[in-house]
This record gives sequence, structure tokens and C-alpha cells, in this order.
Amino acid sequence: MILGRKKHSAIATLVDRSTRYLMLVHLPDGYNSAAVRDALIAAVNTLPPDLKRSLTWDQGTEMAAHRGFSMATNVPVYFCDPGSPWQRGSNENTNGLLRQYFPKGTDLSVHTREHLNAVAAELNSRPRKTLGWETPAERLSTLFKAQQSRSSAFRRHTAEPRQGER
Repeated sequence: MILGRKKHSAIATLVDRSTRYLMLVHLPDGYNSAAVRDALIAAVNTLPPDLKRSLTWDQGTEMAAHRGFSMATNVPVYFCDPGSPWQRGSNENTNGLLRQYFPKGTDLSVHTREHLNAVAAELNSRPRKTLGWETPAERLSTLFKAQQSRSSAFRRHTAEPRQGER
């Protein structure tokens, strides 16, 4: 999550650890625990099941309603140790990149969902050294193709009669 001027506005950030794929979550009604819970539920429920394994958050009070989030999404929430941002390294790095678009001290509430989606698309199209100069979008696409291939192979394997079962 990145905070705006005087901590009156915020944008929630969801970053997949393996692909670095980013989703920016619009928080037009503030970032109290109920608003964050509801916005994260809506965002996470758009993801395929393989990307909904867990969520790691810092110690902010905005996740006080984490049990409701977990119940609604079946995604467990883990919290970093206080003062240990390296436990969310991918997210912290991405938040740093986001400051190129949303400088500290600015009002984040002026940005529309469409603008947030455009910024996320731009960052998801940006090659990353840690991904071997692939983009997060390319890495996510590769992941989906591999999952579809495994799923298709499994369906073929289970649909074919085994030897001696005809």
C-alpha cells in the first residue's frame, strides 16, 4: 500500500511474487479496514485460483478485517514482523517504482480506477532484470500456458482407458 499526502489517501498494491505482476486497488472511500477488505476481496476474486495462494501484509491497521477477507476469498493473510520490510521485498520494490507515477506527498484520491489500471499495465509491460528481462505480463502468460498444458495433460491421462480396462 502506498499512502498519499498527510496519509489521507492510499492505493493498495498486490504483487505476485513469482511473476512480479501488479494489481493496483482503487480505494476511493479511504483505507479503513472495511474499505480495504472490500476492495481487496473484489480484486482478489478476479484472479485465477493458482494466483490466490496467500497475501502478506505489513502491520498496518488497514488489515484489521483480515479474517473477513480470508473467509470471502479462501486466501490466508500473513503479517510481516514489525520493521521487517524485506519480508515483502517484491511489494516494497514495486511500491518504490510506483512513486515514479505517484510521488510522495500527493493526493492519491484524485486518480481514477482507469488511471490505476493504465499505470499497472505500463509496469506489467516493463522488463525486469530479476525476470531475465521478461516483463511481468510475459511471465504471467508463461505461467498460465504451463498450467493449461499440465491441466490438459491431466485430463487426457484420466480420460484414456488404462491398459486392460477396455
